[in-house]
Amino acid sequence: MTEPTAPIELTGTAARFGGAVTLPSGFADTLAAVCPCSTDERTTAEASRDWWPLALHWSLAGEVPQRAAVVARPVTTEQVAAVVSLCNEAGVPVTAAGGRSGVVGGSVPVFGGVVLNTTGLDGIVSVDALSGLVEVWSGTFGPELEQELRRDHALTIGHFPQSFDLATVGGWVACRGAGQYSTRYGKIEDMVAGLEVVLADGTIVRTGGFPAAAQGPDLTQLFVGSEGTLGVVTKVLLRAHPVPAVEQRAAYSFTTFEAGIEACRRILRRGATPAVLRLYDRIETQRGQEGDGSNCALLVLDEGDQRIVDATMSIVAEECAHATPLPVQLVEKWMQHRNDTSALQGLTRAGLVVDTLEIAAPWSALPDVFRSATAALLAVPHARAASCHLSHSYLDGACLYFTFAATPPPEAVESTYVAMWDAGQRAVLEHGGNLSHHHGVGLNRGRFAAEALGSAFTVLQSVRNALDPKGVLNPGKLGLPSSFGKVQWP
Repeated sequence: MTEPTAPIELTGTAARFGGAVTLPSGFADTLAAVCPCSTDERTTAEASRDWWPLALHWSLAGEVPQRAAVVARPVTTEQVAAVVSLCNEAGVPVTAAGGRSGVVGGSVPVFGGVVLNTTGLDGIVSVDALSGLVEVWSGTFGPELEQELRRDHALTIGHFPQSFDLATVGGWVACRGAGQYSTRYGKIEDMVAGLEVVLADGTIVRTGGFPAAAQGPDLTQLFVGSEGTLGVVTKVLLRAHPVPAVEQRAAYSFTTFEAGIEACRRILRRGATPAVLRLYDRIETQRGQEGDGSNCALLVLDEGDQRIVDATMSIVAEECAHATPLPVQLVEKWMQHRNDTSALQGLTRAGLVVDTLEIAAPWSALPDVFRSATAALLAVPHARAASCHLSHSYLDGACLYFTFAATPPPEAVESTYVAMWDAGQRAVLEHGGNLSHHHGVGLNRGRFAAEALGSAFTVLQSVRNALDPKGVLNPGKLGLPSSFGKVQWP
């Protein structure tokens, strides 16, 4: 069993938010009779935070957003069901948390209560190599899953997010995560064939398990992306692929970001799906791809069957014929550093506001979204940088991934952070983009959810009310109203 990775040093255990629920007398002891639990102040504080960049500043100041009263560590589905059922009966909030690698506060226990640590639900349950189906416990970390599948079964899931070393399978599912090879293998929702989920009342349900089934609405997809608000995922049935036989790489330079977007669009519209298709604007090309500030780099990698890879890379070359070839070693350089998160901690310790905003939009809207969001971010007082890359491509559009930074005085760190998110996210929504591509909504994006979903937001709320009438599952997330009170942020 792998433990979550601390995002930055925690210098104290104070809770920044108010409104924590008081546990009923003896409740912690009742939970401890079900599975291992801890009420230790340091342990509960550590379990109550994730990689949300603003909360890293609070960690350095001796605070966590909120502190759970108990951390429960179940190792079976039945123990999860018992913990959740007890919380539901007592009206105690319970927040499922795996690797806690999320960057939007999704696993922060906004109203205290219980953090349900899923990392004890660990390992592969079964492998159907003939069908390419793998059932795995939700608390399994990516490297352990991928290593065992490749070594023992010559299979791969093909899901490699930047948080690969930090995140669990359940976390991938909770926020509809995307790996860096998603153009070939799809996002996590394309990989999930079925789920085992514990509902708020302790009921255990299983969804999916059949290819292309027409048995009514797809209930698997109801839970994928629900961020722990509709149920606690305990097992995941994943579609697996044979380990790729070959790999090819290429790199190109475009004079403008918009020209690179058009090349990516044409590649996808022709049916080619290279595993990696990453286009960087001039700022990010200069910063990380050895550019001189006048060009935009496109990195391409594909893997799989020889003939398919040959055909894919041939289409890429044709659509990039008007671009300038770059050294293919740039792809290897990216491969070596693609999961490095150390810069975030260093910049946070230096007092900078730094975060990322990833969204999706149709091809027709991408240029406007790119220009409007970067301009809006740079217009915020104390802003110092706003850059962008295209990281995941589809037949109808792509993901734009913005990085922004500001250097406010210490007393303005939080207000600057909020202002930059307000400016960037609303510019995206106003110009045809969506709320999130793969980081999810969590706490940070909750204030935009109703605006982004429109009248569909009431449908989401109705589903939540039906499955969790008391609202005990991860309250305060997805912008949903909470029976425990108003979320005290921002």
